[in-house]
Amino acid sequence: MKRQKGFTLIELLIVVAIIGILASIAIPNLLTAMQRSKQKRTMADMRTIGTAWEARATDVNRYNAAGMTLPAGTVTVDNLISFLSPTYCKTFPRWDGWSNNWSLTADQAWGDSTRAAQVYVIISYGKDGASEGSAYTGGATSNFDCDIVYANGSFVQYPEGVQRQ
Repeated sequence: MKRQKGFTLIELLIVVAIIGILASIAIPNLLTAMQRSKQKRTMADMRTIGTAWEARATDVNRYNAAGMTLPAGTVTVDNLISFLSPTYCKTFPRWDGWSNNWSLTADQAWGDSTRAAQVYVIISYGKDGASEGSAYTGGATSNFDCDIVYANGSFVQYPEGVQRQ
């Protein structure tokens, strides 16, 4: 009897089923790993901005700058770039890991020359780019959409443990 070359239909279906099972396991893990890396990059960038902001504050004894008029509390990325880069921060991260804008604030107006700001806050709105509002619970979060909050040298609200999409 002559033997046929190639695979039978059953063998091909088994191979396809195995590939499907492996893909169903690997793809969600890959997507989670990609989001986790963006989250870690965001947190590292927040530390970089905070460290630079604090280094400047050590030199000038304030977190805000003098001589400009802007609404109270609001700090823009351009403000920080002009005052922190390149002296305190070689390359300033303009966006978080998801390419969303930072929310930057200080307890005094950026241009207030009479009152020195003593508090700063850096917020990343997470994967969805939407603010949770001002009612932060603080502590650990478990969702990529949760805001990450860094204030005066430490994380106030931060991701920890297994994250949900």
